[in-house]
Amino acid sequence: MNIVLRGLSAAALCLGLSGLGACATITRGTTQEVIVESTPPGAAVRTTTGFTCEATPCTFKMPRKEGFNVTISKDGYKPATVTVESKVAGGGAAGFAGNVIAGGVIGMGVDATSGAMMDLTPNPVSVTLEPVAGGGGN
Repeated sequence: MNIVLRGLSAAALCLGLSGLGACATITRGTTQEVIVESTPPGAAVRTTTGFTCEATPCTFKMPRKEGFNVTISKDGYKPATVTVESKVAGGGAAGFAGNVIAGGVIGMGVDATSGAMMDLTPNPVSVTLEPVAGGGGN
């Protein structure tokens, strides 16, 4: 029901903005905040797209368009790598559908190539780091 209401809202907004096209791009944007958490906290984070942070928890603003890997590491613990995937989301699909209703073929193309109809998952990225044997953890 919630997805239906969001879809109808997005479609209505897109009808009003049909001259601009790209409904999902307008309503959702092309980036998404991704939260990285670890147990224990204070681990370093590195992504395959070049983003880093010194200590968890931290947040990155990432393009929705492509997935990436996140590696979380801390002295005394085994590093963990998580794959974050870019998948079609309910809100993104609704925005894309709004283009169909509004007749915005150009908007459909923009949404499809910009990644605006995608969500990065999992989000948050949460890992429990395992102590290195004999390291005892910190």
